[in-house]
Amino acid sequence: HFRATSVPVQPIRSLISPPEKVSFAFSGPFGAPVLSPDGTLLVFPARDASGNEALWVRPLDSLNAQRLKGTEGASFPFWAPDSRQLGFTQDRKLKKIDVTGGPPVVICDVPNWGRGTWNRNNVVVFGTGVIGGGLSSVPAAGGTPTPIATPKGPGGLSGSTWPVFLPDGRHFLYRRGGQSPPGAVRHGIYVGEIGSSDHKFLLHADSQALYSPPGFLLFLRGGTLMAQPFDAESQKLEGEAYPIAEHVGYLWGCQLGLFSISQTGLLVYATAGAESGGLLVWMGTEEEEIMKVPQFGISELRLSPDGKRLAYDLIGRAEYDIWVMDLERGVQTPLTFGPGDSQKPNWSPDGSRITYASYGASPSSFDIYVKNATGAGKAELLLKSDANKIPSDWSRDGRYILFTSVSPKGKFNLDIWVLPLFGDRKPFPYLATGFNEENAVFSPDGHWVAYQSNESGTIELCLSPFPAGGGKWQVSQGGGMMARWKGSALYYRTHDGKVMKASVKEKGSAVEIGTPRQLFQMTAGNEYDFAVTPDGERFVVNKPGQGASSPLTLVTNWTAGLKN
Repeated sequence: HFRATSVPVQPIRSLISPPEKVSFAFSGPFGAPVLSPDGTLLVFPARDASGNEALWVRPLDSLNAQRLKGTEGASFPFWAPDSRQLGFTQDRKLKKIDVTGGPPVVICDVPNWGRGTWNRNNVVVFGTGVIGGGLSSVPAAGGTPTPIATPKGPGGLSGSTWPVFLPDGRHFLYRRGGQSPPGAVRHGIYVGEIGSSDHKFLLHADSQALYSPPGFLLFLRGGTLMAQPFDAESQKLEGEAYPIAEHVGYLWGCQLGLFSISQTGLLVYATAGAESGGLLVWMGTEEEEIMKVPQFGISELRLSPDGKRLAYDLIGRAEYDIWVMDLERGVQTPLTFGPGDSQKPNWSPDGSRITYASYGASPSSFDIYVKNATGAGKAELLLKSDANKIPSDWSRDGRYILFTSVSPKGKFNLDIWVLPLFGDRKPFPYLATGFNEENAVFSPDGHWVAYQSNESGTIELCLSPFPAGGGKWQVSQGGGMMARWKGSALYYRTHDGKVMKASVKEKGSAVEIGTPRQLFQMTAGNEYDFAVTPDGERFVVNKPGQGASSPLTLVTNWTAGLKN
């Protein structure tokens, strides 16, 4: 017995394929494969042959996975400590579900999207998903979210994201900012604490960081998954970072690495480039392909007033930039080049200029700029302030720009403001309530503004007069967003991806709204956009890729590989 030698523990690698006739769907509706803390279950977003997207769960002692009913279009799953309950975002609500059975239960509303983390005291910390936004906490049983103080500055596209509780249940890791250029301390992994405004910068990383016993942080640098020793009690790094896997998948638009760990020594990850970026297509009497979308993706589709050019956000490896495509020639031209993110293009009434939100290399907020639509010349700053500002439309007479304002002081609500382009150009609030109002667009005659609001408890499309405001008419029934106004009709999409059309007839100081009718079906998920031609007969649609058929890699005893 005393002469016997122990057999060293070795990491064991295996592959997990998607269910039959189903593909992984990490970039739509968004999310990574997630191992339960006890290492018995794996959850992943997936798309079936009919294009329906949902969360699926697979016991690791079984060859079969099951779709979780009620999770259609759900994003960013995360586990409770009991490895039985699962949190996720759906229709701008944070929800939870018992994976052993039962319907989803709403925890709270969220302005956009945001993955959370769940401690043993049943507190959930999550990112709001708002540009420049911070973190909030809420009881897992449900309630009103409480903002958590985070460092100043916009922190990239989504501010503070991807929180992960450390073992003590009080401290948590989170990511702030976009990519991690050298010297940009604001971009990287931080440590925060419940009930405290103290925050400590840990390291630069290109993704979220996960904590793994007995004491490691896992994160991406480039496409390489790294592990670095970390003392969870003192929240200090120890030693050097070691590569443990190459070519790991990554969602560039939200800095989410496609990897997960359990508390029992399991590691799972997706391979980079396994999922296509999708297609841009014309929708009308028949479907016609415009272009293949890069893997990183595009969003915020905006057709020029003459319908011949398309402006959009291109999600790059390091940041967002705005591009313009000549639809007749198929030629694409960058409008912005950084540094920092530039997003949310909107055309001037004559199609000669584009306004957008941007911040530079040393930002304090997203500000509003305008630039020649050809890309020539320098951008002109239209509005600078401490609040983050996202333009949403330009009035047909060229006198006003509508924009969504996000307070820099931790306010949870989104408000609609107006920037006059004449006189003293002093912006003024149009809708500033205790609810979220955003994505406002002018009617062609400038007498009305269509916008989305969550006042009813569901995001609905509404109308109010301009410039006075006051009255309110609801256009959608059962959910509506992304208003596009052509002539006397409003086009919008529902949460489950239906594109709808509703007639609008002005009657004095009121409006008469026709019954909305469905035009066609898109894929569910907030990231899929559309644009309407001037005649209202054709649509440019951003369609998701076919999904990833490449299997996931599962590593057992992954820490044993560090000894080698």
